[in-house]
Amino acid sequence: MIAYTMIGVSDLPWAIDFYKPLFAQMGMEICWQDDTCASFGIVDDESVPRFFIGYPFDGGAASVGNGTMTAFRLQSPEQVVALYKMALENGGRDVGEPGYRPQYGEGFYAAYVRDGDGNKLAFVVYP
Repeated sequence: MIAYTMIGVSDLPWAIDFYKPLFAQMGMEICWQDDTCASFGIVDDESVPRFFIGYPFDGGAASVGNGTMTAFRLQSPEQVVALYKMALENGGRDVGEPGYRPQYGEGFYAAYVRDGDGNKLAFVVYP
């Protein structure tokens, strides 16, 4: 259903340095990049939705929507912890430490971070 997601950033080089190791940990790489944006995914598999980061096309400031979040589904709680720690080490901000969230369902394990522009990310595992 989803072809790609794009989030606005105010500093593309910083954002690439933040996101590149996170996506590498998830088995993805930069698929395309220019001076205004970059996409992550699997180069040889266009069925995998791409995740774009870039300057807003209207030339305005990057802004974050209240309640907007992108969640990345993983295979194990250990992956969630690793990505959470990596995000914080690369300048991300904690908005929810790794742990089980029974209110979302049995076995739901997640961690939440924000990037340098305030975009919210979730790393999740659920059956």
